[in-house]
Amino acid sequence: MDNSKSEKKPIKVAFPHMGTISIAWSSALRKMGIEPFIPPYTSKKTLSMGTKNSPEAICLPYKLILGNFMEAIEGGTDYVAMITSPGICRLGEYGKSIKNVLSDMGYEANFIEMNLYDGFKGMWKFLVELTGNKNPITIIRAINIAVRKVFALDEIESFYSYYRAREYKTGDSEKAYKKAIRLVDKADTTRELKKALKEGLREIAKVEIDTEKEVLHVDITGEIFLVLDPFSNQYIEKELGKMGVQTRRSLTVSGFLKDAIIPKMCKKGETHLERAYRLAKPYLMRDIGGDALECISDVLYAKERGCDGLIHVSPFTCMPEIMSQNIFPKMREDINMPILSLIMDEQTGKAGYLTRLEAFVDLMRRKKMKNKITQNAKARTTHVKEPV
Repeated sequence: MDNSKSEKKPIKVAFPHMGTISIAWSSALRKMGIEPFIPPYTSKKTLSMGTKNSPEAICLPYKLILGNFMEAIEGGTDYVAMITSPGICRLGEYGKSIKNVLSDMGYEANFIEMNLYDGFKGMWKFLVELTGNKNPITIIRAINIAVRKVFALDEIESFYSYYRAREYKTGDSEKAYKKAIRLVDKADTTRELKKALKEGLREIAKVEIDTEKEVLHVDITGEIFLVLDPFSNQYIEKELGKMGVQTRRSLTVSGFLKDAIIPKMCKKGETHLERAYRLAKPYLMRDIGGDALECISDVLYAKERGCDGLIHVSPFTCMPEIMSQNIFPKMREDINMPILSLIMDEQTGKAGYLTRLEAFVDLMRRKKMKNKITQNAKARTTHVKEPV
């Protein structure tokens, strides 16, 4: 007689990559007793697999998500999960389309979606549907650790951007950043997360930097997937950091959580979406889908904050972002701030891309120097005494 006990094998769930979001999701899944399956980070192989099996005119995020799912299923995951949206963006149809493609190709895995705009209820429903676990304490703990990790990761990203633009030795801040990310990833409780965040920030703060260095400040906006995912935007922030540019992402996951997940009573200050409706009005009166409304407002917000320029990254064929780009010329005239629009797809070449970045950085430096000379001249004129 076999006395060995058969243990129920935990289900494996995979999410597509989008920057460091898998770290937050993994924590929530572990709290629910699920094994997170992290597919290989997005690569040229991923892009090739997704592009080969995607409609020709579909955008880059779709192709990368499909490629991520194909690699995850080949790796042995039981579920593939993604977000969906009922709004006026094609994202609302991506889930159904990807599910059909995977099925037609013979990939066997369960497919599950989470609605973006259902907020806290959507996350709750998603976790219950996935696990069958309806214990409210377990679910609240899972959502809590995921949300807190998102904010911790965004704080680390911001800190890293400051040091990356000023480091003496290229690559030092990146090594410290990766160590900080690993610390956050290992934290399973709120207390451990607070400790990991402090240790991670201390690691980055050890990097030797030139505090007197003249750096440029650039905001990055556009379609949220491309803004957050380094592979999609060809590591734009890393390349700009080498050129002495401190970047700030106008679109972040923590910003989205403030709009969609966190209760109003717990929010501090104006959210990104609230600011978008306030600032975008002179140029765009209503939401036209995607992140267009936010992008328009981000230009004006960057000007308010005294940024040296703004970079807009978007996927080829994304209609909301095409609309944004058509408004930018008028905005350039009104606010006198450099704006660079970069359209990305699987054909985007690294060399030409870097050339455009270098030219944009050079333009911002010359403009900043010109403004400084003008201001100094005005200051000298003001202090000249009138003859008696």
